[in-house]
Amino acid sequence: MREIRKVAVLGAGTMGARIAAHLANAGVPCFLLDIIPKDLTPDEKKRGLELSDPKARNRFAAAGLEAALKSRPAAFFVPEAARLITVGNFEDHLAWVKDCDWVVEAVTEDREIKRALYRQVEPHRKPGTVVSSNTSGISISSLAEGASDDFRAHFLGTHFFNPPRYLKLLEVIPTAETRPEVVRAVSRFGDVRLGKGIVIAKDTPNFIANRLGTFMTLNVFRIMTEDGYTVEEIDTLTGPAMGLPKSATFRTLDIVGLDVLAQVVKNLRESLPNDERRELFELPAFIQAMLDRKLLGDKTGQGFYKKVKGREESEILALDLKTFEYRPRSKARWPSLDMARNLEDARQRVAALIQAPDRAGEFYRKTLYDAFHYAAGRIPEIADDVVAVDNAMKWGFGWEAGLFELFDAVGVEKAVAAWQKSRRPIPPLVEKLLASGNKTFYRTAEGATSYFDLACGTYRARPEPAGIILLAPLKDRKKVIRKNPGASLVDLGDGVVCLEFHSKMNSIGADTVEMMNAGAKLVGESFEAMVIGNQAPNFSVGANLMLVLMAIQEGEWDELDLAARGFQNANMALKYAPKPVVAAPGGLTLGGGVEISIHSAAVRAAAETYMGLVEAGVGIIPAGGGTKEMLVRAMDSVPSDSDADPFVAVKEIFTNIGMGKVSTSAEEARRLGYLGPRDSVSMNRDRQIAEAKQLALDLVKLGRRPAKPREDILVLGQAAFAKMRLGLHLMRRADYISDYDVVVATELARVLSGGGLLTSPQRVSEQYLLDLEREAFLKLCGQRKTQERMQHMLKKGKPLRN
Repeated sequence: MREIRKVAVLGAGTMGARIAAHLANAGVPCFLLDIIPKDLTPDEKKRGLELSDPKARNRFAAAGLEAALKSRPAAFFVPEAARLITVGNFEDHLAWVKDCDWVVEAVTEDREIKRALYRQVEPHRKPGTVVSSNTSGISISSLAEGASDDFRAHFLGTHFFNPPRYLKLLEVIPTAETRPEVVRAVSRFGDVRLGKGIVIAKDTPNFIANRLGTFMTLNVFRIMTEDGYTVEEIDTLTGPAMGLPKSATFRTLDIVGLDVLAQVVKNLRESLPNDERRELFELPAFIQAMLDRKLLGDKTGQGFYKKVKGREESEILALDLKTFEYRPRSKARWPSLDMARNLEDARQRVAALIQAPDRAGEFYRKTLYDAFHYAAGRIPEIADDVVAVDNAMKWGFGWEAGLFELFDAVGVEKAVAAWQKSRRPIPPLVEKLLASGNKTFYRTAEGATSYFDLACGTYRARPEPAGIILLAPLKDRKKVIRKNPGASLVDLGDGVVCLEFHSKMNSIGADTVEMMNAGAKLVGESFEAMVIGNQAPNFSVGANLMLVLMAIQEGEWDELDLAARGFQNANMALKYAPKPVVAAPGGLTLGGGVEISIHSAAVRAAAETYMGLVEAGVGIIPAGGGTKEMLVRAMDSVPSDSDADPFVAVKEIFTNIGMGKVSTSAEEARRLGYLGPRDSVSMNRDRQIAEAKQLALDLVKLGRRPAKPREDILVLGQAAFAKMRLGLHLMRRADYISDYDVVVATELARVLSGGGLLTSPQRVSEQYLLDLEREAFLKLCGQRKTQERMQHMLKKGKPLRN
């Protein structure tokens, strides 16, 4: 099986164009092809084009690419990645597939249209080229009927979830004729190059995630109708409270589109004549009424919710399913939900909620006991094991815990008792589990997790692909060297130690700084390198703002100065550690999280890393060395050419920090200067710690000589300070920023110019700049409006522009 180096995507609709975009994100060149139009548009006629013109013939593919470029959330890491995509059409350019190693079909969900396209592809396809369908439910084996032996041997399903960049799941669906090496090659490429979580699914209707997700959605409709829950109540119950995304049930359906749901339900009903819950696979009356009224969701501007413009700001209204009129949203509240919010683990929350005596508890009992029963009955029909099902639900829909993980948390015996009470048969998987004397689908011993396997009737080790290091099992195996409430030092083996944060949102406080210093010391004494990373959703949201505000309110200025100085010193210890330190940021990496990263010898960032020095939003400037280090990077980037203007580089970081710009990807972080040209990216975050460890070991082999803090940093003095102040004045006059934004940014400008008093450019030390940024930080902390910004951020979770 040859390496996948170039891909053709056939079909430039929503999914096809975004699959092509994500291939481009991974650096894979691809062709994006679609049908040719039958008529010219008015605009094309106005421009004098004819139907034979390539711009007209490629219109649909070009429009798909343009839609992907404009989509929000962004389909591309950076817009420049689109250059790797070449658009074309099926009539003129199918011959291009001869140069491709993989052809992904993503045309309309119609079996005969897909098969007709495959017949067109066959003459151009080289033997050994993989062809796959992105169908969400059509039988994969039926699509390949009548094709050549080599085509069928290299054909399979590859079901991406929308949007492909953000949803991790890739269901790989082989047929009986698909060669095992093809499955392995596509799975490996999806995992390592595209960052996907691979689940091998059976060739059954709608595969795994959509089969179970649709069942649960339709069952929620049934319970909602029978028990009189409102749209808002259902979304409160089926969102973060039970470990699901904030979009919950109905906001998700608005995004997906009710017409898509209708198509999926129709397919399932026709394809599952013998399903024991077939009566559920039918659209309820209120959904049909919404379809008739074109209330399809975001694509028609209204669905279960509708956004309208108010006097001051937009308002989101909810649909009343009795009158089909929109009304202001109402908050749904139950005592059990208020109590469960204190439990961070979704499994613990669900276990508590399902026992609640209120309507919330009643909803969870009806919903989850049904879901557990249906999912258990689908093994081995749709998947061979519970791990595949759980991964599909977590990766495809963003669940915090899978169905069988929740089943374990709730208690298998409790669910069985409920089933027996309602005289429901026990699924063979559950029957065999209990008959074996076991009560959970998963068990963990000495850091290793195993799952109950129906086929052998006992536990098997949960498979983990090679090249992945999980921190939790290492800690279970007593690999923790030292820990406190905020962070731990974990032995990764091979002479590499990992500094893991584990405070709330991985905020940085005294505990974190203590472990940073301890790690830097260990690297000097008994380890060859250190990785700073964790496997939480966010690397770090920055300093613990609550503690900073409390110190301000208590007037503890010496303590605040000491804390800032301590964090600066810890970051300098990382920068000048005798052995390599590699940061592995991912998710939100804000404020102090950025400062830690940019002081490391190298960075191995997750592709989805959102980096920014956002301190201005709370009325301060970066004071853990961030302002200093960004200035160092800016001045080092200035060409030695005498014509180069160093102020251009200073102005860029002044704007980025002053506006609190946050990258939308690791690649954009590189453009903002938070990642350097030699810093690298992990597409699959599961692999990030292992890849950061390997990077650290590679740096060890290259050798690292401890450097000394620099004393040669160029600052531009009063001239640069005046230019930055002029820029602020113009922005204020244009009402782009507030009066207090000017105050904060002036302090930032003062530091970046070297203190604002130097009459000419001079060379200064890192410590000089650290002292300046700390002085500015303390000065701003004493301002009432800074304290108001901090309070607003803590209360509302968003910045105040006072």
